[in-house]
Amino acid sequence: MDEIDEIRAFNRFYTRELGLLSRSYLGSGLGIGEVRVLYDLAHCGPWTARELAERLALDEGYLSRVLKGFERRGWIERRADSGDARRRRIALTPDGMAAMAPLEERSRAEVGARLAKLDPEARTGLIAGAAVMRRALADPDLREPLTFSDLAPGDAGWIISRHGALYARDEGYDQSFEGLVAGIVAEFIRTRDPARERAWVARAGQERIGCIFCVRETDEVARLRLFLLEPAARGRGVGRQMLDLCLGFARQAGYRRIVLWTHESHRAACALYAAAGFRMTSESPAVAFGQAVVDQTWARDL
Repeated sequence: MDEIDEIRAFNRFYTRELGLLSRSYLGSGLGIGEVRVLYDLAHCGPWTARELAERLALDEGYLSRVLKGFERRGWIERRADSGDARRRRIALTPDGMAAMAPLEERSRAEVGARLAKLDPEARTGLIAGAAVMRRALADPDLREPLTFSDLAPGDAGWIISRHGALYARDEGYDQSFEGLVAGIVAEFIRTRDPARERAWVARAGQERIGCIFCVRETDEVARLRLFLLEPAARGRGVGRQMLDLCLGFARQAGYRRIVLWTHESHRAACALYAAAGFRMTSESPAVAFGQAVVDQTWARDL
């Protein structure tokens, strides 16, 4: 089964599993499309009909029929737009909100019952996986808070595991790289000087999406290490935020210079370093982690 077939198989599974194929979703007498329109009007509106059609990727003719049905039931009203009297915005009436409320309760109860059947680890994995899918597909409704925190229980294992998995996939590195990362993390935990060394783990909601370390090289020089960002979180400014945190800490801790080691193949990271004021100070070919690489050292004054 290739990647496309895997996604199609998942689509068939969840539409059946969640009862989305039923002509009466949650026993409401409404189809899933009608319930989704009702939901967006309840939580995100008011909208113009065109805005709603674009938001939900619905045919305007189909949406028009749905809205006329809601109007007959007294669930919606059309109001003049305060910024343009020619436009009409659609909002739920109290009767519409009353129609939506039990559907919300039934939906939550149904999902809650399914989650209750899972052990805690499987439940956590399912929820994290759902967030990964939404982020990877750029869901515009994803508004998970982005936080940067110090190492917490379980973070060290995640950092080691994700470095090993991602670099094996993207660079072909062997297990010696994972061993290197494990040693760096273990040494940091054992010998860390909190006043001069720091680690950050980036989270979107509860999901770990990246990490970066600032460690002591000498009294005047800091070293940036273990800078990692999950592929689905790249291109959104998170990496630059982590880099700025590291630079700010190094400056406050009294370092005068910060250095890092990387490989030529890490082009996106190198572009980010250059944009943040780093300059490459040396490079040389080498063999590491089962691959031919080009070692690079980058540095900048603080």
